[in-house]
Amino acid sequence: MPLEFESMSHGKVAFGFFNIETDMILLNDYFLFARDFCHDMIQAAENNHEVYETSWEVYQIENGADIGNLMGAIYGIDHLGFIGEVYKLFPFPDKREEFKQKPGGFKNQSVIEKLIQKYANRTCVPFVINQKKDKVSIAEYVFGRTAFQELIKYVWAGGFPRWKDEIRPDYVMAMKKKIEQSNNRLFNDLRLE
Repeated sequence: MPLEFESMSHGKVAFGFFNIETDMILLNDYFLFARDFCHDMIQAAENNHEVYETSWEVYQIENGADIGNLMGAIYGIDHLGFIGEVYKLFPFPDKREEFKQKPGGFKNQSVIEKLIQKYANRTCVPFVINQKKDKVSIAEYVFGRTAFQELIKYVWAGGFPRWKDEIRPDYVMAMKKKIEQSNNRLFNDLRLE
């Protein structure tokens, strides 16, 4: 379930997993896979330049109606838009205790990617870490150090509702290892436990 995180540029923005059967995450109208997010965090953690800049390939759904209604999709009453179609394929579990992020969600990546292409354009957005200013930019969204670390902690935890049986995919474990070894101050004191 996406949560709200405080940005310096746009106030509260939605970020997170939106279906337990996929590892896709959203940042408002941008969508990317958690595996890619973790890979990008690994690259950033390995870099200690004052300013680190790269670009991320993401999907962007510019029309809000094409994104869909998450709560309507969860309750099975609105299957319009991308999120609605995802829930048509992978409905919310009948038993509340089964509502856990599946560590094997990346196995559904090809299905989800085919689906999102009906609604989204593939685009590149800048990802910039400025150690001196303690800021991180993802596309037009700017986060302070604390909020940026909260995004990483969210993925580490498996969001809300957390990883099923506390088992994380290998790419999440690799991200943790690199962050722990990093000298980049944006990752300093980031505890993933």
